[in-house]
Amino acid sequence: MNDSSWGAPQAGYWGAPEMQAAPAAPAYDVHDAQHTRPMPIVPDVPDAGRDADDRDDRDERDGGAARRGGGPLFRDEKPQEPMSTPPPPQKKRAGRDLRAAIGVGVGLGAVIVASLFIVKAVFIGVIAIAVVVGLWELTSRLEERKGIKAPLVPLAVGGAAMIVAGYVRGAEGAWVAMALTALAVLVWRMTEPPEGYLKDVTAGVFAAFYVPFLATFVAMLLSADDGPQRVLTFLLLTVVSDTGAYAVGWRFGKHKLAPRISPGKTREGLFGAVAFAMVAGALCMQFLIDGGTWWQGLLLGLAVAASATLGDLGESMIKRDLGIKDMGTLLPGHGGIMDRLDSLLPTAPVVWLLLVLFVGSG
Repeated sequence: MNDSSWGAPQAGYWGAPEMQAAPAAPAYDVHDAQHTRPMPIVPDVPDAGRDADDRDDRDERDGGAARRGGGPLFRDEKPQEPMSTPPPPQKKRAGRDLRAAIGVGVGLGAVIVASLFIVKAVFIGVIAIAVVVGLWELTSRLEERKGIKAPLVPLAVGGAAMIVAGYVRGAEGAWVAMALTALAVLVWRMTEPPEGYLKDVTAGVFAAFYVPFLATFVAMLLSADDGPQRVLTFLLLTVVSDTGAYAVGWRFGKHKLAPRISPGKTREGLFGAVAFAMVAGALCMQFLIDGGTWWQGLLLGLAVAASATLGDLGESMIKRDLGIKDMGTLLPGHGGIMDRLDSLLPTAPVVWLLLVLFVGSG
């Protein structure tokens, strides 16, 4: 090879000053780079149960580790972002076992309706049992979570007596039994050391008012001539209100009603409770209550929805202060007795008062 065949290119490339500052050309041309394939990237952690040959064969079959991991195949390629698959939408789920809740609810409803329309005294016994169990749950949680020892024995005896007195003697009998129960709590607690006396008797008087005294209004509803119909109206409106709040809130609920007390309750659920209860109230007053009219039922349903919601929020406040989810575990799918009485207890005096105003005491 002579000098003339290489002279011009060498002079043109190496001789020009402006070309001397240029970086060196790549050791291979673009045409060769298109046929160059990088070594596959070996994962940091080898697959268990496979040797190197198996992994190499799998890499060849899958098109190379670089392509499989999203890395560049050629040096001038930019790495591609891995495609992210959005997670499937999560379906709303109820917070409890609906099958168990429905089964227990139907069973309790059958017992209540049967005792209500067969013998009134049996239904009074059902109320008394529910009150005693509710008092046991409440006092047990107070002692477990707060160290407050509200005396259960005078509360249980006085609570049962309160139910009977309300049925036999009306509001006067209920108030007298309430006063005697409070006095019994004060005296009973004196047998214990004085430490914590004030908080124990305060909790005891609160429990006596919250559970048996409010439940006494159910017995007073039953004492009227059309008592079973009044009690059935009270139960139906409360259950329908709770059902409307749950159904509408679960499906359409977006705006929290009281997030610091009960995060699951929504304003849409409250509207559902009001609508369902007003419709049910109009039907019950028109067809179940002697002398009742549909417009009275609308007002009754509105009042029941408000009192049931406030009662539910009230017990949620108690449970949040105690740091518990349920008052008990006696009723599968529901919690404890108190978890079912939360909306019934404050609604009973409201229904009793409005029915007395609308159609009399009977």
